[in-house]
Amino acid sequence: MSIMDLKDVKLITALVTPFNEDGSINFDALPKLIEHLLDHHTEALLLAGTTAESPTLTHDEELELFAAVQKIVAGRVPLIAGVGTNDTRDSVDFAKEVAEFGGFAAGLAIVPYYNKPTQEGLYHHFKAIADASSLPIIIYNIPGRVVVELASDTMLRLAEHPNIIGVKECTTLDNMAYLIENRPDDFLVYTGEDGEAFHAMNLGADGVISVASHTNGDEMYEMLQAIEAGDIKKAAKIQRQFLPKVNALFSVASPAPVKAVLNYLGFDVGPLRLPLVSCTEEEADKIIRVVLGKTKRPHYVTGVLRPDY
Repeated sequence: MSIMDLKDVKLITALVTPFNEDGSINFDALPKLIEHLLDHHTEALLLAGTTAESPTLTHDEELELFAAVQKIVAGRVPLIAGVGTNDTRDSVDFAKEVAEFGGFAAGLAIVPYYNKPTQEGLYHHFKAIADASSLPIIIYNIPGRVVVELASDTMLRLAEHPNIIGVKECTTLDNMAYLIENRPDDFLVYTGEDGEAFHAMNLGADGVISVASHTNGDEMYEMLQAIEAGDIKKAAKIQRQFLPKVNALFSVASPAPVKAVLNYLGFDVGPLRLPLVSCTEEEADKIIRVVLGKTKRPHYVTGVLRPDY
């Protein structure tokens, strides 16, 4: 696998993990969900990211999830595996394992959380992961979740590494513009903010790694197509109508809102694992009304423990 597998990919869905009521992974729900995504313009899938509730997935569960999704997708779209943690050694080991596992276009490595490393520490963390195996690495820069921000100049320094192929950028549009203007030709820049997809793409980003594409893939695709065709007025109108839906999908800690909508639509993605909890009935009702224009009181589940297998 190489950067070429993702070069023309614009809409990547960060896949949720379906759970049964007891907190075990609902593998039976995956085929219907994945076919829905592929039918609605998802061009690649990210597995075991934060939207997948990766902090509560065990190592073995992640490998089982990888195998199950690969079997369903059967090479139709590229796959990206979440491989990063706040422990460099564990991230290095998992990157090696995923490379040996095979079938992935890249691994996504998040900026280390809680440790609060310096920029030099961040540089060496990602360099160590990228040096470890043949798996191409995409950096996930999201200070809102991890506290520390990978500075744009540090990002560009890392972009020179032959095995670091891109970034999922969740900082500011100013940083996005700076990265796009100064990046190497073989470095991909994705926005991880659904609400900023319009602006990021017009700045020259390569695509969006999305949560909203679970439920609003057609709108996102239509907007991206309009931007590519140079029809900015059409794209802007779609964006204006899309933004309230994005705001609803992130009105409660993600992925609770998107799971509420998916459950309403019959995809059986189930509850969330603690410490995350599902939306209340009132929250879910408002979210569904905004995202789909429909209303229903979904079943409310507070949160479940990971099973002791």
